Amino acid sequence: MSAPSLAPVDTSAEWSHLPSDIREEIDVFETELRRVRSGLVDEKLFTEFRLRHGVYGQRQDRVQMQRIKVPMGRLDPDQLVALADIAEEYAVGVLHVTTRQDFQCHFVDIGDTPNLMRRLAAVGITTREACGNVIRNVTCCPQAGVCQDEPFEVAPHAHAMAYFMLRHPDAQNFGRKFKISYSGCESHACGLGRMHDIGAVARVRDGVEGFQVLVGGGLGALPHQAKVYSEFMPASEMLPLAQAISRVFAKLGEKKNRAKARMKFLIAKLGIDEFRRLVEEERSRLPRDVRWESELREATGAMQDKPLKPPSSLQLPESPDPGLLEWLELNVRPQRQDGYSMVNVFLPLGDITSEEARDFARLSREYVSGTLRTTVDQNLLMQWVSNADLPGLYAGLREIGLAESGAGRLKDVVACPGTDSCKLGITASRGLAAHLHKKFANGMSDIAHRSDLKIKISGCFNSCGQHHIADIGFFGSVQRKKNDTAPVFQVTVGGSTRNNAESYGLAIGKIPSQNVDRAVTRLSEFYSREKQGGETLSDVVARLGKTRVKEELAELMVLPTFEEEPGYYKDIRQPWQYQRSIGVGECAGEVVDQAEFMLEDAERIHFEATLDLEKNHYGDASAKAFAACKNAADALLFTKGLWLSDKYDTVAEFRKHFHDTGIFYKPFADNFLRTAGEGPSGDPEQARLRVEEATLFIEAAHGVYSQATAF
Repeated sequence: MSAPSLAPVDTSAEWSHLPSDIREEIDVFETELRRVRSGLVDEKLFTEFRLRHGVYGQRQDRVQMQRIKVPMGRLDPDQLVALADIAEEYAVGVLHVTTRQDFQCHFVDIGDTPNLMRRLAAVGITTREACGNVIRNVTCCPQAGVCQDEPFEVAPHAHAMAYFMLRHPDAQNFGRKFKISYSGCESHACGLGRMHDIGAVARVRDGVEGFQVLVGGGLGALPHQAKVYSEFMPASEMLPLAQAISRVFAKLGEKKNRAKARMKFLIAKLGIDEFRRLVEEERSRLPRDVRWESELREATGAMQDKPLKPPSSLQLPESPDPGLLEWLELNVRPQRQDGYSMVNVFLPLGDITSEEARDFARLSREYVSGTLRTTVDQNLLMQWVSNADLPGLYAGLREIGLAESGAGRLKDVVACPGTDSCKLGITASRGLAAHLHKKFANGMSDIAHRSDLKIKISGCFNSCGQHHIADIGFFGSVQRKKNDTAPVFQVTVGGSTRNNAESYGLAIGKIPSQNVDRAVTRLSEFYSREKQGGETLSDVVARLGKTRVKEELAELMVLPTFEEEPGYYKDIRQPWQYQRSIGVGECAGEVVDQAEFMLEDAERIHFEATLDLEKNHYGDASAKAFAACKNAADALLFTKGLWLSDKYDTVAEFRKHFHDTGIFYKPFADNFLRTAGEGPSGDPEQARLRVEEATLFIEAAHGVYSQATAF
């Protein structure tokens, strides 16, 4: 079998309708995929590279999870159909909604990912920076624009932030991931601002729209509550503020110890006052960017949702379907616009099949004209449903299997993938969520629709299922009895999503997987019995103490021996005896310095220059050879504190920092400076010389970089 071609992929004909920069970006990804398979790219570098394109390794060998970025969770019916098609053709026919309002497809062959990305790009969806040490999907209250409590609509501001920071050069050198959210109000849980690196909560002061800015929040193994950076920041300052914060985090954040590399640890180390001083100092140095205004202006114009039908009143028949009445009570909420409602579509486990997604897209076109929304609770939300259409919409949803009531209630359990696909999973969190969902329908139906309790489950301590902010949280663990190991879940209480995640829960003990459903019932009964007035469960826990809560669960925490109860040594929905198996996670990938990515780009562009030589495209070869050298020079300048967003002159700065100082081998540096002055050449011999000179320049740049970082 012949080796795979390493030539850059020519997709100009088939995908000519895509924007040229997007087409080139995906072509580069495909080229790098071919190069790594041929051993030409370091695996560590490629891992972070593919993560930054949303391609994440699974627990199972030779398949990937593809995360698909959906800023603010907003998408239209055509996009949902495209997602359904790629899930069916490239994955297992299921779309999974995440707690960051993304979609995920599992069991994808990495060889299919370039065309998967092109198919999505054709409908305006990207996978770029859905994973990796970058700014992840910007989340936003799904009720933005119609919520009765918001002072103004935050969705355009979130949109501006998402697309301004996407691919931004100042956000490419982080030690870990970075998360941003926008909330329309302080009291609800839609934005969860206090658990984000940047949480923006809408406020109005003296008629000016702005935000309370929270910084340094995060869950993970060691959760931190965000601190108040500013009680009021004008909306016009949010983009430059995020850029300045990104630069401070990139410069000072931990790079070697991944466990301490989130921004929350940097703020804990510096203190909020010193962090604020550094950010303001960085903000004062930022060159003005016209996109600070243009992104918000364009987002405001593009996000004006309009109803498909005029407002109306709900008219019920004399003997309405009981299922309709329950659905109206539990899944429907009035908008602030009279005559319209928003509808929460319950997706158990956050899953929707390709067939269901296509049917739902068809149904949405019939009833609404605007966008659909994913929610942080892993559901779908429709806005602008005219009230008279609610019975018809319910009938349509029931026909396609999406009319289950209880979205946002106790039965609506949030869960991460756990051992189904995650390398770090310890227990089957999705299996437990499915088990509870079944129990809520049969045996626990009396508490299933509680609106004052929420369950969140993580398959390990890393809190991907957000167990820390649940009223009742669980995270996967193990417990040994004699020579046998059983899957168990640590129970956390004291958390709350109220007021943008106002409190984090703490673990009080381990419950065998088989006892979790009874623990939920016991905690529900305890809360009902002990609550006073409008207390949340976290209020009750704070008043009575965690010891009191643990006493309620004490008998359920006892793990019998394998001989007594062999079923306790099997994970939920798994018929075999449990064995703990944890791989190396890719949640953040390896820490790769931005300079390394620039040097890799230089290598790739130089390789393309050699291919142009073979095709006798001498002018292109000459131009690419210089571009490769410029990328390598920019990589070295980055180590001197110069950022691409500083808009510096590469040639002048290279001369000052590396040529005149003698740091760079002078003959090769002279070649670069001479070529910069001469410009590209179409002469065959001259083009070949430029390509050869570029080879030497890039090799020397690698040597200088290695010496600069050898400490």
